[in-house]
Amino acid sequence: MLDDLAQPSGCGPLLPPDSAHVKSMRQQIFEHVRAAGRATRTDVIRALGISAGSATALTADLIAAGLLREVDSIPRETGRGRPAVAIEVVPQTHLVIGIKLSDAVHSAVLTDFAGNTLATASLRTPAGPKPLDVILTEVATLVHDVLDVAGKSTGDIAAVGIGMSGIVDHQAGTVPWSPLLAQRNCDFSTAFQTRFGLPLYLDNDANMLTLAELWFGAGRAKSDFAVVTIEHGVGMGLVIDNRLYRGARGMGLELGHTKVQLDGALCRCGQRGCLEAYLADYALAREAATALHHQPHERQSAHALLDALFTQAKSGNEAAQTIFRRAGRYLAVGLANVVQLFDPALIIISGERMQYDYLYADEVLSEMHRLTLNDGRAPCAVETHAWGDLVWARGATALALSAVTDQAIAAIS
Repeated sequence: MLDDLAQPSGCGPLLPPDSAHVKSMRQQIFEHVRAAGRATRTDVIRALGISAGSATALTADLIAAGLLREVDSIPRETGRGRPAVAIEVVPQTHLVIGIKLSDAVHSAVLTDFAGNTLATASLRTPAGPKPLDVILTEVATLVHDVLDVAGKSTGDIAAVGIGMSGIVDHQAGTVPWSPLLAQRNCDFSTAFQTRFGLPLYLDNDANMLTLAELWFGAGRAKSDFAVVTIEHGVGMGLVIDNRLYRGARGMGLELGHTKVQLDGALCRCGQRGCLEAYLADYALAREAATALHHQPHERQSAHALLDALFTQAKSGNEAAQTIFRRAGRYLAVGLANVVQLFDPALIIISGERMQYDYLYADEVLSEMHRLTLNDGRAPCAVETHAWGDLVWARGATALALSAVTDQAIAAIS
């Protein structure tokens, strides 16, 4: 696993997609080199199954375009012969910014074309829904801060990726609903581009964390896996054949808003019985106030309430333990549904709430396996990754890098 600021040896999926999603050979070569960090032409020939002539001609195109460069590789036998010539991505060709918007802290990562983190920044913000122009003002402060750290300007930036909670239409760049925004059906991308003059690639924040795993983490060498996030809400991302799955309208996989109880607890989306209404911060805090005997006039943040509830649970408070156990059972139901619907090789559970070990206790995973049809097959593997916000923002850089790469390769005549 990677920590928030770890620099990988290369970035991007290590496994090629199947024939249904094949990109041009030029782009396959570029992405193979970036994923490997550095590769010889012989490595490219073996990995992609192309001729030496094609590898030479296409890498020459990429070098001439300034996207790749030749470097000395490590000699096969120390002290014998000249080092083989390898190729690597020219890092400074394109720079992108990835941003994670959240209820309390926004985070940004500045990344070069090879996927290296150049600078990071965070900005604490007042909680609660805000008008779009207020959110964009906060984004402006964050962008200024991360560029200032790196000594760069907006003119150096090729694109920005942003991840935020809620229902996000990636293709249209609009936000039908988000708990961060005071209004519905916001044309976020148009407003952003008008203000900043930069291309924006917008998506649900769970998709951003899934991209972080696909490009930089445990999903790089897996063709199919799912990520379930538990924070202020409950989200999900899914990778099928090394590609992020979004659904027909680009707004699929809202696991937190699948129904687990008809006419159940009220969700912040306005409907009842959503999984999120039993697992998210506000759902647990709602019950924590009762378990800790808080009076209505006592004002305390959901984060503080949950920390106090967890402390009480660890100290043996039965009411506090019951709240976490109940949440764990609902999580088991959600995970079992993911397994039954998609049969992933791996489910990664992530998010700030994973610091509460009741949510990934053996009982939760046993319940998940009990609720799935496992006869004759190995159960789905489950891992817990308690990432900080910078990794979510780094996933947003992958979204921007992918789009900029498509454009850069297409521009080569």
